Amino acid sequence: MRCTVHAYMLNDDFSPEHAEAHFGGKDSENNRRFDWEDELHIKSDVTGVTVHEGVSFPLEGVLPDGTAFRHEVNNMRLCEIVSSDGPTVYVGSSESILERIEQSTEGDLLTVRIYLKDYEPWANPIPGIYIASKEFPKALID
Repeated sequence: MRCTVHAYMLNDDFSPEHAEAHFGGKDSENNRRFDWEDELHIKSDVTGVTVHEGVSFPLEGVLPDGTAFRHEVNNMRLCEIVSSDGPTVYVGSSESILERIEQSTEGDLLTVRIYLKDYEPWANPIPGIYIASKEFPKALID
């Protein structure tokens, strides 16, 4: 099955009443439902998605000076996307900035939608992972 992940930054100033009254419920130039949208395509054959709530995500990499790091980011909601012919992929966000996650299937396309709240700063250190600033490892900020 094919899989696409969409992440949306909700616009806290969006007025559904204004949209309904003037644009048939649709967004307009001055009344956007989302500030931005990110889209990821999973290239392998996806067999399923499992949502994990309140889990840790290992953020690891190498600093510019060559030093390796690994930090656990707590209180995440992650979607584990399992493939038959590729690696398992994780997407998701800190619980504090997450509005909701939705999944739908249409034909052979599985779509995962991640809706993020817009009132708290966050970071996107790798595609598909959104971490609230207050949850981001302090050792990586300086």
